[in-house]
Amino acid sequence: MTVKNLDDLLGEGVQGRYVLVRSDLNVPLDGDRITDDGRVRAALPTIKKLADAGAKVVVTAHLGRPKGEPDPKYTLAPVAKRLSELLGAEVALAGDLVGESAKALTGGLADGGVVLLENVRFDARETSKDAVDRSELAAELGALVPGGAFVSDGFGVVHRKQASVYEVASVLPAYAGGLVLAELDVLKKLTDDVQRPYVVVLGGAKVSDKLGVIANLLTKVDRLLVGGGMAYTFLKAQGHEVGQSLLQADQLDQVKGFLAEAEKRGVELVLPVDVLAATEFSADAEHEVVDTTAIPADRQGLDIGPRSRELFASKLADARTVFWNGPMGVFEFEAFSGGTRAVAEALVKSEAFTVVGGGDSAAAVRQLGLPEDGFSHISTGGGASLEYLEGKELPGVTALEEKN
Repeated sequence: MTVKNLDDLLGEGVQGRYVLVRSDLNVPLDGDRITDDGRVRAALPTIKKLADAGAKVVVTAHLGRPKGEPDPKYTLAPVAKRLSELLGAEVALAGDLVGESAKALTGGLADGGVVLLENVRFDARETSKDAVDRSELAAELGALVPGGAFVSDGFGVVHRKQASVYEVASVLPAYAGGLVLAELDVLKKLTDDVQRPYVVVLGGAKVSDKLGVIANLLTKVDRLLVGGGMAYTFLKAQGHEVGQSLLQADQLDQVKGFLAEAEKRGVELVLPVDVLAATEFSADAEHEVVDTTAIPADRQGLDIGPRSRELFASKLADARTVFWNGPMGVFEFEAFSGGTRAVAEALVKSEAFTVVGGGDSAAAVRQLGLPEDGFSHISTGGGASLEYLEGKELPGVTALEEKN
């Protein structure tokens, strides 16, 4: 990939110059408390480098899925507070995106100062299907930073054709941030010149979220381990009853096709052999370990069982490259976190190149207290990672390439 990057911009000199940075600060919240600040910490190096070099840094980001209008539940105020703490300097939050507050704060920004604009998705034009709408917003964002540059550093959003990701790159001189480049370098190791055996572990709730990536990975991997809620659709496709477990019946034919394709290609497709079958979906639900061939009709699987944990760990032991995306069970509930922990611990012990594919998997690593440096890379962008591995173009990256 040939794009201008942050080092190129710093080499040109940014003292006193505006720089608009698109970061991914979409963190999980409990009220106004950030429960996992991983994305804020990942965004920090680029912002700090620019501020230390004397740039006037204007950060734009989204949080959650507001409906294209201001919603106090999705304010970036907790993020501005955490960013200030990590940066060791105040990061002022604009009360709007491109309105009077944003204009006043950016207009009065000192060299080395940082301003965070309010949630970019409070403006419906950000995610509009109409390119004209998105271009209008991009132009207004550009107007906030006269004579400025744009740094794309939100890897978690580069798979979206949105105003602050895609169109703004045609309004301002555009550069790839360090985080985006680091993520792409890692993904290339998962697609080009892969060290084998190459094992992929997929979990999470729905098969439908990962149809494209499964189809593409079956042409590339040596072994595919499937856990989490999506495993029950695979088990049902094999003819097993899954009780009240999560099931996407409309995906059964597709999954049967995956099973046949894996067999045809010699890909070892590994499914759980036992599960924790619970009476209900709750943290303290009564549960028992049952074989996947004998899930009671009135119970639902909420985690892979102890034999499955051993099986999955054994299938990871000889790997040279591992990509993991999606928990093995409802890890948020302590009683059903053991499967996810077992996979994570197997990766920590492994000598393979190990990549945690963002989202819930990254959150689980931190929530379970596992050492982040025990993995080769923890991605900040689950969806972007999956789309890259699916073979799709990432619009936010394409926009940078088109400028060079």
